[in-house]
Amino acid sequence: MAKKQQPPQAGRKPTHRLYRVLGDGDAASWTPIGAAWPHKDGKGLSLTCDAVPLSGRIVLRLITAREQAAGGQP
Repeated sequence: MAKKQQPPQAGRKPTHRLYRVLGDGDAASWTPIGAAWPHKDGKGLSLTCDAVPLSGRIVLRLITAREQAAGGQP
């Protein structure tokens, strides 16, 4: 039987959020679809996706205090 692996970010908070973005400018719709954690050596990120969009674009943004207060919206 295969071992169940823990995600590399277990026990740590993500530093970045992934969004699916439809549209441009003020009319754009931003939907959170995942998160990212930095590698210990600082040379990359581990991503966790809750959804993979079929349209739009994927944007990776640093989580700021403003986004946390707004419930994850940039």
